[in-house]
Amino acid sequence: MTDLRLKPFDFQAAVARAGLRPDGLPRTDAPGAAQGGFRTAMADALKDVSRTQLEAQRLQRELTLDNPNVSLEETMMAMQKAQIGFQATLQVRNRLVSAYTEIMNMQV
Repeated sequence: MTDLRLKPFDFQAAVARAGLRPDGLPRTDAPGAAQGGFRTAMADALKDVSRTQLEAQRLQRELTLDNPNVSLEETMMAMQKAQIGFQATLQVRNRLVSAYTEIMNMQV
């Protein structure tokens, strides 16, 4: 049986990876922090989901053509990753539409 050891959680490293300062505000010196923001992050996420779906389609096609270098397991994993990415994107879109509708219905 393997020995499972957990590393202690490094909060400072997690904050730095998130692009935040220790006080929780966004870092302005982070690469890419000032240019783009949410719009760039959303565009990158959509491109990544699209890339994952295209890769799953390619693997499906190769498996159908009996390519010996492509396994069924690899293809199924790629399909599941593409499906999960698409479902997550759909949920983000639904939440954004819901937030937009809620804001538009607010009385000023």
